[in-house]
Amino acid sequence: MSVPLPSPEELRAARDGFVDDIVAPGLSVLFCGINPSLMSAVTGHHFARPGNRFWPVLRLSGFTPRQLAPAEQHRLLSYGLGITNVVARATARADELDPAELREGGRLLRARTARLRPRWLAVVGVTAYRTAFAEPRARIGRQERTLGATGIWVLPNPSGLNAHWTARSMAEEYGRLRTIAHEEPGREEPGRGAP
Repeated sequence: MSVPLPSPEELRAARDGFVDDIVAPGLSVLFCGINPSLMSAVTGHHFARPGNRFWPVLRLSGFTPRQLAPAEQHRLLSYGLGITNVVARATARADELDPAELREGGRLLRARTARLRPRWLAVVGVTAYRTAFAEPRARIGRQERTLGATGIWVLPNPSGLNAHWTARSMAEEYGRLRTIAHEEPGREEPGRGAP
């Protein structure tokens, strides 16, 4: 069953709109997009833009047993997964965000991560991560930096505009995170051992 696409007027009205986070404390992986698309703001579903490969890549990488539709996003919680964004406001393209907005989003994301304490924060987009976390040399993959007990992994942006990565090559990178997230034991914060 296909969902009708929003009209141009609905998309224009969605500019600067928001999409609720799909989060809970103690997730295995908290995926973090750059910011919602206009389609996501209209539908209320993350990664809802046609051509976005997030949902197929989650399936191909083994994070989900089948491909979920954006409207099924709440099912992620049952797999220990969640979704948030660096910047909450919707735009037509991520390059409409200025560096100051990304840096402030990074500050808010660090606070959100400290409160929710996921095992992994997976930022989907290396350019946004570099700006939001002041890590200009960051590359795709596991980062040395952590947020307390939360590890950070930077993943390729699943946008259809990211032509450097195929769905298959993205799934391989997402799969590396999935393997670590399922195999690596929980980490203790420095100075806090088990009782």
